[in-house]
Formats: sequence, structure tokens, C-alpha cells
Amino acid sequence: MDVRIEKKGTVGVVTLTGPLSALSVDSFRDQFLQWWDAAPEIRNVVMDLANVEFMDSSGLGALIALLKRVADRGGDLRLCGIQKKVRLVFEITRAHRVFEILDTQDGAVASFYGMDQARPCDGRKM
Repeated sequence: MDVRIEKKGTVGVVTLTGPLSALSVDSFRDQFLQWWDAAPEIRNVVMDLANVEFMDSSGLGALIALLKRVADRGGDLRLCGIQKKVRLVFEITRAHRVFEILDTQDGAVASFYGMDQARPCDGRKM
């Protein structure tokens, strides 16, 4: 699993490459949390999954845990670029109702602008 993290304006963008599974989830989570703790000015995050061809329940669990962490800071975590096999995991578990999923990274980043970033972007409950 390759994890690339950058800032686009006031939005953190995490680009993942490789499987998000029990074998890689600890490293992914550790890298994200290290960056997250070092970037207190960031509230909103886009997770680009375009290069993730496989995800198991451990990967989904990690994304849900990170969504909670981001929401605790008053932000939101949005997903983009989900491939067909990975999307099936979201649909079977109904996690597609928990996350806002957009087609492209640019669209996901743009979806945060023009909003009050001091509050969560929608009314989802954790």
C-alpha cells in the first residue's frame, strides 16, 4: 500500500495505491494519523481510492474509524474514484450511505469550498 498525502488549499487529499486490506491497514492508518496530528489546520479530507483494486472489511473499518476522527475535528471525509469491486464492498455493507462518494478527486475537493468548514458538512450521525 502506497499512501500519498498532500494539501489542496484547506483540504487534505490522501491518495492510496494498492490493496486496502488486513495486511496494509495498520501502516495506512499510522501514516494517516501521523499526518493528521501534525496538520491541525486541516478539517476536511478527500480519500482517493482510484488505485485501490481490493478492499476487505479491515480496510472499510479503517475508513470508518478515520471518518470518526475527522468528524471529531468538525470536518468530513469524502471518498472518490472508487472502482467497481471496491464499490461493491460499500454497497453490500451499506457503507455508501455513511460516506459521500464522488467520481473525481477534483470534484471531491471542490465540494468542500463555499461551505462553513467549522462544522460538519452534513447531518450524518456517528
